[in-house]
Formats: sequence, C-alpha cells, structure tokens
Amino acid sequence: MTTKDNALPELADDRVEVIEQRLFAQIAEERSARWQKAERERARAVRRGRLWMGGAAAAALVAVSAIIAPSVLHGVSGSSGASSLTSVSLEAGSAIATAPDTRAEGMSGADSSGGGAASAGTAAVNTADRQIAVSASATVDVQNAASAAQAIATAAADAGGYVESQSTGTSPGQPAAPLPDMGKMMPAPASAWITVRVPADALSQVVKGLSTLGTVTASQTDRRDVTTETLDLRARVSALETSVARLTDLMKQSSSTADLIAAESALSERQSELDSLRQQLTWTESQVAMSTLTVSLVEPSPAVTADPAGFGDGVAAGWNGLIATLNALVVAVGFLLPWLGVGLVVTAVVVLIVRARRRRHSRRNASAER
Repeated sequence: MTTKDNALPELADDRVEVIEQRLFAQIAEERSARWQKAERERARAVRRGRLWMGGAAAAALVAVSAIIAPSVLHGVSGSSGASSLTSVSLEAGSAIATAPDTRAEGMSGADSSGGGAASAGTAAVNTADRQIAVSASATVDVQNAASAAQAIATAAADAGGYVESQSTGTSPGQPAAPLPDMGKMMPAPASAWITVRVPADALSQVVKGLSTLGTVTASQTDRRDVTTETLDLRARVSALETSVARLTDLMKQSSSTADLIAAESALSERQSELDSLRQQLTWTESQVAMSTLTVSLVEPSPAVTADPAGFGDGVAAGWNGLIATLNALVVAVGFLLPWLGVGLVVTAVVVLIVRARRRRHSRRNASAER
C-alpha cells in the first residue's frame, strides 16, 4: 500500500464549516454548563451565608430582648403611670378653671411669710434651735447577753424611751444581726443585740451606763442636721393648710354643681398631699426628739481544742468529696439533657436539608451531563 493510498480524502469547505460549528457549539455548551454550575455553587454559598446570618441575628435579638425587656417594661409602666397622672392633673386643671387658684395664693402667702421667717429663721438656725437627729451604736463584751439586754431595756424605759427591736438567745456560732434601717447601723456579730429609742437629751446618759454592763469595745455616734428639711416641711404644711381652708370656703360659696365638683376634686388632691407632708414632718420630728441606740452584746467564746485529723478522717473526707462530685455530675447531666435533645433535633434537621440539597445538585449534574 503506497502513501497515496493512505492519504485521507480532502473535506469540502462546507463539511469543515459544519464540523467547526459543532465543535464550537460543544465548547460553548461545556463552558455554559461550567458557568451555570459555578453560579449555582455561588448562589448556594450565598443562601447558606444568609441562613447563618439570619440565625445569628435571631439569637442576638433574643439575647438583647432578654437583657433589655425588664427595663423597657419598667419604662413603659412608668410612662403609663406618668401619663395617667398627667391626664388626671389636666382634668383637675380644666375642672377648676372657673375657680380661683387658692393654692398659688397660699404658697405666695407662705413665701411672703416665709421671707420674714427666712430672715428670722437664719438667725434661729445659727443658734441652739437646730434640728439634729442623733443615732448611736456600741459593742459591749458581757458575761450574760440576755441579762445585759434586759438591763438596757430597763434603762431605756427609765429614761422615757422604749425597746424598738431585740434579739437574744443566739449561739456564738450563729451571731444575731438586725436588719439595716435608715439612721441605724449594722451591729457587729454578737450573741444578742437590742435597739432602743430614748429621748435625745438622755442618750448620752444611757450610753455611759453601758460601761457598767461590761467592756465597751466600740462605740459610734452619728448626728444628722435636719433643720432645713424640717423648716421646708413646716412651710409646705402651712401653705397647704391655708389652701385647704380657702377651698373649703369656696365649696360653701359655690353656686353651681360644676364649681362644687371642681372645688371638691382640688380639695381632695391637696388634702392628700397635706396628710403625706404631715406624716413626713411627724417622722422627722420624732427622729429629732427620740434618738436611736443599737447595742451589740458579745459573750466570750468557749476555748476550742485542736483535734488533729488522722488517716481515717482523710478517707472520710475523700469519700464525702467523691459523693459530692458525683452528685454535681448527676445534676449537670440532668441540666444538659433538655439542651442535648434540642441540639439533636436541630442537627437532624440541618443534616436532612444538606442531604436533600446534595441529592438535588447531583441530579442536576447528571441531567446536565446527559
């Protein structure tokens, strides 16, 4: 066979053009398939990122809501309360529009009288007529706390005071401790404690008498000047009393039902405020008139002998520690079980979604290859 016999026949131009067109079409299809696959992968990655971002945003929203919900609810309740009070005040103001505002006159009268009282009161405040609330505390070492507490109660009664609170009978290993209160001090750990109220001028004498009960290891006296607070409360009470009296006269002179209702509403509001101020003034004056004395009574603690631990004590301590550790592990497992169940459910859902997407992707690739 010669070379001439092995030579391939020449193709016509139209046949070459058909072959080129088919080749270029196949290349274009392959590029298009690759591009579509890349686009699907990119869209899948974008959707996956959005899902993660949405989950993170939801978790952050839940955490922020759990943190700020109490303050928001408190603010909403406070604003609703303020709005209700504002509406009540506006209704009261519109109701008494036809009546003269005797409260302003009363306050102006109080200011005018208070102006003179201020000049005279300034000199009075700088003298011995100041309002001082005195409180004291002490710690005393005694042999018998119960009898010492009874002696302090007797001394307070003799001075014209009374026992406000008392605790006795507590063992040294379990010291008594009274609740903190305004103007009072927290006593030191003690076998007993007692709080008495005595007249202010008798406080120093009662404190001196504590030395006859035992050894005074600590003492403290606090003085709080409430002169300005007392004068302010008295001026406000006087102004409101004048306003209440004028409103009472206005109710008697009212000629219409509307005026009567408006005056009665204003009178009720100012009478309530007057009662509140009177209670504050009474409490402040009582703090000045009667001083508070808190005494901690400490009994000597019994001597404790050393008890060295041996091998058996070490084994017992180790066993107790093992039991405590096992109990803690059981509690931890019980606490985590519900969370593990939720985590398993979420994981199963995610796995199913991923598998479904992979199957769909494989089917699309198979159809594209065909």
